Amino acid sequence: MEIVVRLDVMLALRKMKSRELAERIGISEQNLSLLKSGKVKGVRFETLARICEVLQCQPGDLLEAVPLSE
Repeated sequence: MEIVVRLDVMLALRKMKSRELAERIGISEQNLSLLKSGKVKGVRFETLARICEVLQCQPGDLLEAVPLSE
């Protein structure tokens, strides 16, 4: 299994730009971009909680476990 980040979907549903989210949760746009693209190895629970608070969602709305393609 791999974990896929669906942050871009939630941002679109909330009609929010990455820049605004980055400002509201207190991280750089570059780090948020890396998170959105799935190019990070992990995310702090504190950051995940702030994202969920701002976007009014649950962690499961942002992260999805999908089978590895063969």
